[in-house]
Amino acid sequence: MPSPASASVPSKRRFYLRWPFCLAVAALIGYGVVVAMHWDDRGLLWIKEGFESPAERQESIWLPDYVADIDAKPLPGMERDEASDLAYNPHTRTLFSVMGKHPFLVELTLDGDVLRKMPLVGWANPEGVAVLEDGQIAIVDERNHDLTVVKVDAGTTSLNRADYLSHDLGDAGNGNKGFEAIAWDVPRQRLIIGEERPPKLYTWNTDGHSPLQGEKQPLPNDELDLRNLSALGVDPRTGHLLVLSADSNLLLELDEQGEQVSFMTLLGGFNGLADTIPRAEGVAMDEQGTLYIVSEPNLFYRFRKH
Repeated sequence: MPSPASASVPSKRRFYLRWPFCLAVAALIGYGVVVAMHWDDRGLLWIKEGFESPAERQESIWLPDYVADIDAKPLPGMERDEASDLAYNPHTRTLFSVMGKHPFLVELTLDGDVLRKMPLVGWANPEGVAVLEDGQIAIVDERNHDLTVVKVDAGTTSLNRADYLSHDLGDAGNGNKGFEAIAWDVPRQRLIIGEERPPKLYTWNTDGHSPLQGEKQPLPNDELDLRNLSALGVDPRTGHLLVLSADSNLLLELDEQGEQVSFMTLLGGFNGLADTIPRAEGVAMDEQGTLYIVSEPNLFYRFRKH
């Protein structure tokens, strides 16, 4: 009968033969996660950020410097409505958000307090909102694949889709993962429209006053290495584009050439966040550079540069 010591030798040998295989499997799984989450791209951008000069940082939004001063403030009475986007109105210094599950347009203070809640009658799934001029607001309906420009003033209590002209955005390639985001680019006099998955950008020229003419045009961009595109915003100071991704837990800054400049993770423990933003669906920035985000189901965030 073999001794206990000799019996343990094959067992040890099997262990040492197994662990390189297990390590290889773990490495392969880890690599897959890194690629799927685009952490490899973020790592390259993080390295690139380190080489930006103080002057270059000053000329950009520079998201790493932002810290939350309002963290996960609930929007009362909207727990079941699903906040879907956010836009800033410089004329009233208020914010407008659309609720997708139960269609509403909501006006908020810059502190995230609800001023009014306006039913959107006839909309199926409003997902994007942008403030234009003269009280005009553009709303993207993901399910109807269209864009409607409505008129909102201080006395508006509800909006009926049948009262306004809707513009067909065409079929999206992925059902309910279609046209998700919209922002008005004031310096370039155009709307920027985003398709959720795979992320794509389009433009529609407008001065913000006149009725929309023509149709959307593709905006080629190779920098949208995100799992999805949830929302868009434009910094009125620099003209840089903010691209939000709920699935990637990420906010990207793109310059006027569409190149990545900086990014901010939406994970807990970073940029003043106590916890990860559950599902970031809307982003806006005011003329002071203050950043606002809304998340499903009904959470409000504000970030200031420190």
